[in-house]
Amino acid sequence: MTAVCEGCKDLNRTVLMLGDLALYAHEPGADPVFVEVVGAALAASLPEDTSPPGPGDGTDYPGQGW
Repeated sequence: MTAVCEGCKDLNRTVLMLGDLALYAHEPGADPVFVEVVGAALAASLPEDTSPPGPGDGTDYPGQGW
């Protein structure tokens, strides 16, 4: 068994809940207000930036500026 940091567990759990919420949003009879409120709350609980650096993030890539 691999050790996973507590923050990573929280992030994974939140992402799974967002996915479940997205599925629920497309179900007949889904409550759009619930989806909006819970989705915003879950999104607000995510770290500010979980993406890897890429173009435009201040990293110099070969050929940039040509």
